[in-house]
Amino acid sequence: MSSSRTPTYNLGDLLEQVAASVPDRMAVIGGDTRYTFAEFDRRTNQVARMLIEQGVEPGAKVAIYSWNRVEWAELFFGAFKARVVPININYRYVAHELEYVLENADAEIVIFERGFADVMAEVGPKLPKLRATIVMEDGTDLDAGDALSYGALVDAQDNGPMDIERSSDDLYFLYTGGTTGMPKGVMWRHEDVFFAALSSGLGPEPISSPGEITERSLPADFALPSLIIAPLMHGAAQWGMCNMLFAGAGVVLYTEHGLDPHAVWDLAERERVMGITLVGDAMGRPLADALADGTRTYDLSGLFRIGSGGGVFSPAVQGQLKEKIPHVMVMDSYGASETGAGGMSAEGGARRFHVSSEIQVLDEDMNPIDPGSEQIGLLARTGHIPLGYYKDEEKTAKTFPTDGTGKRWSVPGDFATVDAEGIVTLLGRGSQCINTGGEKVYPEEVEEALKSHPEVYDALVVGVPDERWGERVVVVLQPRKGTRPDLEDLAVHCRKTIAGYKIPKAITYVDAVKRSPAGKADYRWAKETAMAE
Repeated sequence: MSSSRTPTYNLGDLLEQVAASVPDRMAVIGGDTRYTFAEFDRRTNQVARMLIEQGVEPGAKVAIYSWNRVEWAELFFGAFKARVVPININYRYVAHELEYVLENADAEIVIFERGFADVMAEVGPKLPKLRATIVMEDGTDLDAGDALSYGALVDAQDNGPMDIERSSDDLYFLYTGGTTGMPKGVMWRHEDVFFAALSSGLGPEPISSPGEITERSLPADFALPSLIIAPLMHGAAQWGMCNMLFAGAGVVLYTEHGLDPHAVWDLAERERVMGITLVGDAMGRPLADALADGTRTYDLSGLFRIGSGGGVFSPAVQGQLKEKIPHVMVMDSYGASETGAGGMSAEGGARRFHVSSEIQVLDEDMNPIDPGSEQIGLLARTGHIPLGYYKDEEKTAKTFPTDGTGKRWSVPGDFATVDAEGIVTLLGRGSQCINTGGEKVYPEEVEEALKSHPEVYDALVVGVPDERWGERVVVVLQPRKGTRPDLEDLAVHCRKTIAGYKIPKAITYVDAVKRSPAGKADYRWAKETAMAE
């Protein structure tokens, strides 16, 4: 960073400071590309200049429509250096979903892989604010029309330091997964998202100024890379990447198209990663099964942490991993696009989290519930929280209310209780809560009980209309290959851990449970599937 500029909490500024302090450490590895911190910093300078050359002003939206690759990471930080906003795009979107998000975000530039050229050709002409499309090569030969060449544009730029004043108030957007409705753009100030989601790797106490970030870098012999399996279009992957880089350690990006668990373990062994970041059981169970199938062995002696965020990571799957690599710490964390990283569970714990001082469980009057009261409330965060949803004042007012004292909260809809020691137990998202005979059933609790059954590979629990009970509990179940557990067998198993009224009354068997690329549950699909039976 130029000495003439005061560092801010802009994520581009923070990267520059870390890169200057540990320039020769490996920063980003993806496929055949490897960047040290100094090299990555220079590359992001080129990306920033390329974006500015396209005529965008501070605050403009630049969409990234791509699988995991090093360019995703360099665009993420390069956009922030240019003071523009990268927009995360789900690469599984069909045309109308892509059009919705790009139009909602007011995207001015879309940077996409050539393999998505046909979808972009359909959607691009419908976007009123689009000023340019830029194509990244991926080995396919689709016609990308008049899209500019990403590689040529970036390579033509100067890679030296940039004399541009940035701000802690610059914006970071995270579009939600859209599993219960259309995606929403959560708007964060850089300073707020740093403290809410990105500072957990920097020590027990938050830094007090941007300039202190270099004092928290990990020692050189401990700054080994971590493997990011989840797609970078998912918040958990972005936050995991930032936490490692801001701690002076590198990241290895999983760049295969689709999860190949043996390829993941090969990569972890080859790069000697110290940590793995994944999203819940959808990634954890295939990884555990690959270790257990006996076809391969791996040297994972350097691995000491497997962490999950953004999806249910059941004790059963955590236990499978722990059984095969007992020296590894397996952890689950709570977080949401609207709250940041909320808390970390005890190892092997199920939905029980130690939370930060900014997090409370509120009653319907927005007062904190009494610890140990067994009262159910809504998990909420104050302090460093988002500004709201982009272009949606109604949903912003509902999710980010102000209490009677004038304090703003983020209340995304997760129900929870607090025990006498202040430990929060998550029950589940209220929008998925099932009301059966006057009793509330939270699907995640039932799903965890089901997935501990040896013949259950994956499961989603939904409520379907019932004349007697209002709703009845139904499981959409993916059994393990060669098995078909029946309702009575599952009921006997589940009664060991959950009350009888929570146990599914019917099963819909499927070949595969539908989830997003990041492992998020698709409850709309599950309910439609259950009701079609």
